[in-house]
Amino acid sequence: MPTNQQRRAAAKRKLERQLVNRAERARKRRNLGVIITVAGVIVVVGGIYLLVNLSSGDDTAAPASTPPSSSAAPQPDKPATIPTKLAAEPKRPSPLPATVSCEYKQDQGAGAAKPATAPNGKNVSATGKTSATMATTIGDIKMTLNRALAPCAVNSFLSLAKQGYFDNTPCHRMTTGAGLQVLQCGDPTGQGTGGPGYSFKDETFKQLKYGPGILAMANSGPNTNGSQFFIVYGDGSGLKPNYTVFGTIDQASIQRIDDVAKAGVNPTNGPGDGAPVTPVNITGVTVAN
Repeated sequence: MPTNQQRRAAAKRKLERQLVNRAERARKRRNLGVIITVAGVIVVVGGIYLLVNLSSGDDTAAPASTPPSSSAAPQPDKPATIPTKLAAEPKRPSPLPATVSCEYKQDQGAGAAKPATAPNGKNVSATGKTSATMATTIGDIKMTLNRALAPCAVNSFLSLAKQGYFDNTPCHRMTTGAGLQVLQCGDPTGQGTGGPGYSFKDETFKQLKYGPGILAMANSGPNTNGSQFFIVYGDGSGLKPNYTVFGTIDQASIQRIDDVAKAGVNPTNGPGDGAPVTPVNITGVTVAN
């Protein structure tokens, strides 16, 4: 039979083993908690990694599948060549009487682009020439207006000039293609649709030809002349004799317009047709009488 001393020693050893086992179990629980925590962190980090990479995948691939956009403005169209010799002023096959009557018809449903009054159309002179100077931002354009060619057009132009209708208005259109090299002006809106609120008939004849230096009325069809006009600075061979010629400009003025043409046009109306890159704005028109 064991003694009291032996029983106490055995109890002590049993207690020590229990303490060791308890400590071991506690250690294992702590390790398991760490493992679970670490595993959770890995899962979370991994999820974030996948989320970030999946969501950024389209952005990374976009440059390869999407062509770069170009913000460069289209290049201006410039004339290939410009004739430099002034065209001969046309002449009527039969002269007009000394005076004519001009009808300036009020436009129906279309108001004036700028306040203007139609001129008196009675007893309009159809003889002689008069001069006018169109001051512009590229220099003076010297005009010679011929009443014998188009008395009604000259009468209207002079009237509008004296009323200040052309003051501070743009030459809104230039063309640079072969057969049509013109600078168009006379619309205060700058859109190509404005007029003085009246129109008058064509003063044309089949022998009309257009070339450098010719001054003519623009129109939107037969007998629709208003305030818009064009200057042929180069080739006008593509024009039919449907546009009233009412004068000419001199060589120095042609050269100024040639320089504008050489800078090109913004082809907003089609190839070789649009506003000139170098703006041409009329600041005023003075007439000899």
